[in-house]
This record gives sequence, structure tokens and C-alpha cells, in this order.
Amino acid sequence: MKNSVSLGILLTTVAYMAFTFHDAIIKILTSSIPVWQILFFRSLTILVGCLAYGRGKLVRQTMTSPIIKPMIARSILLLCAWLSYYSAASRLQLAEVTTLYYAAPVVGTLLAWFILKEKVTPARWLAVSVGFVGVLIACNPVGLTISWPVYLALQAAVLWASAMVLLRKTSLHEKTIVQLTVSNVFFLAMTGVAVFYTWQTPDMTQLTLLIATGVVAGCAQFALFEGMRQAPVSVLAPFEYSSLVWAFLLGYLIWADIPTHNVVVGAAMILSAGLIIIVSERLRRRVGA
Repeated sequence: MKNSVSLGILLTTVAYMAFTFHDAIIKILTSSIPVWQILFFRSLTILVGCLAYGRGKLVRQTMTSPIIKPMIARSILLLCAWLSYYSAASRLQLAEVTTLYYAAPVVGTLLAWFILKEKVTPARWLAVSVGFVGVLIACNPVGLTISWPVYLALQAAVLWASAMVLLRKTSLHEKTIVQLTVSNVFFLAMTGVAVFYTWQTPDMTQLTLLIATGVVAGCAQFALFEGMRQAPVSVLAPFEYSSLVWAFLLGYLIWADIPTHNVVVGAAMILSAGLIIIVSERLRRRVGA
């Protein structure tokens, strides 16, 4: 890619595609393996990969990093976001929790404008809005009323968006491999406590899927962290909606879920949101040149 924004868009899109594959594997595993154990193996696999690559030098860089506190704070935000999301998902319909959670790109854009002082162009606002409307059409939540699970889903969205804004700041000051190490050491410690009480011995197939979850999640995290290094949050936020398109596609290929007409229309709007960003950023570069 010839510029960092285009590279950031590409990496972020790949990241959310990989996260969708990651979620599909988790959905298969959760029928027999506790979620805490899955997250534990995921973090363990990623951490082993990081240490195999960086070795002793990575350990020293991580322990002496000048921004280790913000990276730990971001990890806490992510953990709270996931706990809120899983708690809401256990009490709400999938369409409802998905729609509420996808408020995150809108919140992220607002926070990027307010905290990071990013210049959010009308095209970026339009892309976020079009994408969110696409989610509403695709998920078609009905009868949604204010309740504790609804609050938890919205809280998950705000926490995730806050973590992404903090990720943008830390990505500009620390290597991605160091950030991966800090995040997964934190999650390994947090999930390890729960795994002690919920352990289920996996068979070979399950163990393979657990390791695959870590490999896919590691690639997704690396792409997301690098993407945030390359482009502003307000540019990348609408591309989070692309994971919904991949989710519908995997649902059809793996579980034979047939998309309804509203899903197709919503997916088209989500893709349009991405195109709005791509076209507008190219026009901005041409005008700037």
C-alpha cells in the first residue's frame, strides 16, 4: 500500500475478518469447553508465539516499557467489555445484543474527536451512520426495552470504543509485539483463576481448536494493533461493521443459516460505509497533493 491510511484500513478489515473466524471457533467449542478455559488457551497460545519470536529481548522491553500502565489500563477496559458483552448476550436475543454492541464505532468516533482531537470529516460521520443503520436493518431488533442487560450491552460498546481510542495512543509509542505480550499476560492471569475452578480436559480435536483459536486471535490482534498505528480511529471505526458481514457468511457456510432479505440489505449498507471511507480518503489525498 502506498500510504498509511490505506494500510490501516486493510489491516483493520483483515483483523475483524479474523475475529469473526475466532468467534465461530469459540461458538463450536463453547458446547463442551467453558469460555474462561477457551480464553485462557487463546492467551497462552498468543503469549507463547510472542516469546518464541522476541525471547529474552521481548521480556526486557515489556518490563521496561514507559507506557506499560496505559497498556494495562486498556487490557482492563477490554476485559470489562467482554464480561459485559457475555453477560448481556446470555439474557438478550442475538439481534438485540449485536445491534447495541455495534454502537461502539459511533462512540469510538465521538471519543476520537473529543479525546484524540481527530478531525472527523462529514464523510467519516456519514460512513459511521450508514454502517449503524445497516446493522439496525440486518439485525432487526424488535421489542427492545431499557433493562439491565441492555445497559450491559451498551456498556460493552462504550468500554470497547474507549479501549480502541487508548490503543491508538499506545500504538504510536510502543511496538505491537510488546502490546500483544502485555495484553495476553494480563488475560492469562485473569482467566487462569477461573480456569482453576472450571477446568474441562479437552480431547485432541478440542485441543486443536483451542490452539487454532489462539493462532487466529493472535493474527487478528496483531493486524488490529498495527492498523490502529497506521490510521486515525475515526477512519477505521466503520470497518468494525464488516465483521457482521463475515458473521452472516460463516453462519451460512458452517451452520447453513439462510440470510433474510433484511440481512442482505443491511450487509450492502455496511459495505457502502466502507466504500464511503475509502473514496473520501482518496479524494482527500488528491486534494492535498
